[in-house]
Amino acid sequence: MEKKRLAKFMAAAGIASRRACEEIIFQGRVRVNGSVTLLPQTMVDDNDRIEVDKKPLSGEESKVYYLLNKPLGYLCSSTRKGRQKLVLDLFGKIKRRLFTVGRLDKETTGLLIVTNDGEFANRVIHPSSNIQKEYIAKTGHEITPELLRTISKGAFVEEVFIKPMKVTKVRRGTLKVTVNEGKKREVRRLIEAAGLEVRELKRVRIGNLRMGDLPIGSWRKLTEKEKEQIFA
Repeated sequence: MEKKRLAKFMAAAGIASRRACEEIIFQGRVRVNGSVTLLPQTMVDDNDRIEVDKKPLSGEESKVYYLLNKPLGYLCSSTRKGRQKLVLDLFGKIKRRLFTVGRLDKETTGLLIVTNDGEFANRVIHPSSNIQKEYIAKTGHEITPELLRTISKGAFVEEVFIKPMKVTKVRRGTLKVTVNEGKKREVRRLIEAAGLEVRELKRVRIGNLRMGDLPIGSWRKLTEKEKEQIFA
């Protein structure tokens, strides 16, 4: 039986993306045959007893892919603190382990992919894939040519330089921002660095995949064609 790296094995079992699985391992939450391991490269197969957060890991399961129109106020997390609302609460009838492909912050709405395929998720979020993400941002300010130039040049935020691929004015007070990185709150921070207040932020595209008229808070399965559009 072919052995796999522990992080890859966990991703195939639907725990999270491969990168997120590596973080789970580094946090000491994974046991292999009764012993905690901190090495994502540990080689394992179906004969090994693997536990994540003291729960046995089952083998590879059938893969599912969902498109969600994320509502305001929901967290992209598998861990709840207090009375927080989680994106996964919207999938209450789905009796399998799911996770989001990347994250949208609590105040951001729009297109989000939810799956149990860690390899697929890793491919989407990995910088080498260079996948564009498009956002619509509503501000309380008139968008002048000078502001567009300022945002387009990028900015240092918390000692990290972030720069959009494209910024255009949609209408008064509204911007369209395209990025191809996945830095935390990247679009919001770019706009705020230019001195603007972000009143609403919505993701409308990943790659060539758009949400269409899916109602907010609703989800549906992705078609094979739509999965391909992400990477097209």
